[in-house]
Amino acid sequence: MNPITAIIQRNLLNYVRSKSRMIGSIVMSLFMLIMFSFLMKSSMDNFSQPTNYLISGIIIMTVFQTSINNSTDILSDIANGYMKEVMVAPIARCQISTGNILSGAIIATLQGIIMIIVSIFIGFKINIFQILLMISVMMISAVTFSAIGLFLATILRNSPSFQTISSMIMMPLTFVSGAYIPTTMIPDFLLPVVYINPLTYVTSIFRYISLEMYKLPLTELLKEGIAFNIYGFTITPFMGLIITILIGVFFLTASVIKFNQADFSTVKVSKNIRGGGFHR
Repeated sequence: MNPITAIIQRNLLNYVRSKSRMIGSIVMSLFMLIMFSFLMKSSMDNFSQPTNYLISGIIIMTVFQTSINNSTDILSDIANGYMKEVMVAPIARCQISTGNILSGAIIATLQGIIMIIVSIFIGFKINIFQILLMISVMMISAVTFSAIGLFLATILRNSPSFQTISSMIMMPLTFVSGAYIPTTMIPDFLLPVVYINPLTYVTSIFRYISLEMYKLPLTELLKEGIAFNIYGFTITPFMGLIITILIGVFFLTASVIKFNQADFSTVKVSKNIRGGGFHR
């Protein structure tokens, strides 16, 4: 069996077995959906499909957070000694890192698909064509964010540090991406952060699909916060998707290189922490 396929199958099996992890993510996403539905109800009057607007943001946020958090799996593998066993096998390190990125992306996409199915029962109105397009966007974005997560995990190689740093990154990027709050409501001084945030463009193309904005003129897309005017240069939803792909290629390459260079022999398992704490 191909090593990458074997790693993907193993990580997917662990995901399926961890029902609390899957259910917990869905419950948290539904909680955020209900909470923001009440908080943002008054500001959604200008949108023709406020339910679709909110739910699409929650779904892509779920994919984003799941993709990043899945990198804790590789930290667990280091902590319990599994990674050292893999390293002595005749497997290239690039295959190990690629397998972990792809498995993380698949898990995040599956989580997003589950959210789509659940959301349909609470008023998310989409057709089969939209679902297929949304799954494609979720997979592309999940690969990008999984690569970013693995890059951070490989640099830190410490679970507490990874949780702290990833939270510091995820929370600001989530709230300035438009996933919860429309970018048109974000203060001007935060706009540079909005524009360099890859989640902004993923949220944009996701809403573009879920709200069927294909026939809207560019001026209307700018007004709705789906397209962005950056110093006279307009970024459309599809251009944003290309930017996301380029960011994904960069971090995929960077994470594979960094993983190849990492010295996991210096990581020692801590016997005092149950469940796999470790120290260097």
